[in-house]
Amino acid sequence: MSIAASSAHHDRPAVICVSSHVARGTVGNRAAVFALESLGFPVWSVPTVTLPWHPGHGPATRIVPPAGDFAALMDDLAGSPWLGEVGAVLTGYFGDGDQVEPTARLVEAVKRANPGATYICDPVLGDRGRMYQSQATVDAIRDRLIPLADIATPNRFELEFLTGLEFTDNSHLIEAAATLGPEAVVVTSAFPMLRGGIGNLLVRDFQAILAEHRVVENAPHGLGDLTAAVFLARTLSGAKGEKALQSATATVFEILARTTKRGADELTLETDTDSLKHPMAMVQMRRLAYPGGGRRA
Repeated sequence: MSIAASSAHHDRPAVICVSSHVARGTVGNRAAVFALESLGFPVWSVPTVTLPWHPGHGPATRIVPPAGDFAALMDDLAGSPWLGEVGAVLTGYFGDGDQVEPTARLVEAVKRANPGATYICDPVLGDRGRMYQSQATVDAIRDRLIPLADIATPNRFELEFLTGLEFTDNSHLIEAAATLGPEAVVVTSAFPMLRGGIGNLLVRDFQAILAEHRVVENAPHGLGDLTAAVFLARTLSGAKGEKALQSATATVFEILARTTKRGADELTLETDTDSLKHPMAMVQMRRLAYPGGGRRA
């Protein structure tokens, strides 16, 4: 049987997910792969590091594939006869800076095989002012992956790391996101306009749209991973920017609220697949002023 004949037929394109893997928990690829597959997308999963759990829970052994082996695996994927199945690539946490270049080559190969493919870069670099990647890795992501990305999903602190700027309000976030490079930038943990709120800020097509909800205390890890995956899924399913933002934000908020109500320390995705598919939570949507009034300078 030929490769073409033996390959699975899917209504939706495959997504390559390149990120961390944990034995326990729902962060990195454990969150992204589950969400995408639950929404009907086949996934090629590539672990950049394997851990027993998120390091935020305590000391955790890291198994990082040797650089040469990782590069060879990525080159295998880039030369795969099934590459035409792939309609998107999502990258998240890297276990080592040497993994960035082979990943960039894979993204380029996917885009050659399928010029309409979407690349979403979730630059997992740090949070709340604390960077947990080396500066060399930050530079590699900024210089090699961000220019290839159609969508980027940094939190506001990661946007600071990528730009070298400090932000005090959403107007600064909008200006930085508008010049970052990708066609669409979703800044998570944007400055809230609702008291006791938190939001995701979408900057694209000379517009800035904020989706807000109330802050949920003691939130588990993995919200950024889940946001990137669901926003990608909505986009691949045909939702336009504002609708994709609203739906992804509602989904993550609903799962987060249900998780914390149960007292769980990891996102309860396996229990909340209905929220992935049909979120019912309400989020506040508002349009913000765009530099130059929404016109090119």
